[in-house]
Amino acid sequence: MTGAHSLERIADHSRSIQGVWACDIKPGDWVVVRTRNSVYSLAALGDGRFQVAGGWFAAEGLESTPVRVVGCTWGRRAILTDLVAAPGMFIEFSNGVHTTRVRNVRVLRGGGTTTAH
Repeated sequence: MTGAHSLERIADHSRSIQGVWACDIKPGDWVVVRTRNSVYSLAALGDGRFQVAGGWFAAEGLESTPVRVVGCTWGRRAILTDLVAAPGMFIEFSNGVHTTRVRNVRVLRGGGTTTAH
């Protein structure tokens, strides 16, 4: 029953994660994420889609292609689908791109306020 115990621990731990949750992002907001290797700027378009600049998207010339954030992982198969970014985790995008470990996250609201995580 180790698997069930692990899943239960993940679910309990997810409630305390200090990160950026999808339900808190509105169209026009920006999520700026610094990972171990890159900086990503995610502009919220609405309907869960983002215009992503930086990192892999810049290197591949795909900054104009909207993508979704599938969720965040700790580097394994368990994924938190309602989480956009959180320090210590990895972001997974709908095009299959996974970031390196997130170091910090900052939200720039469409109205000009800033929130750091």
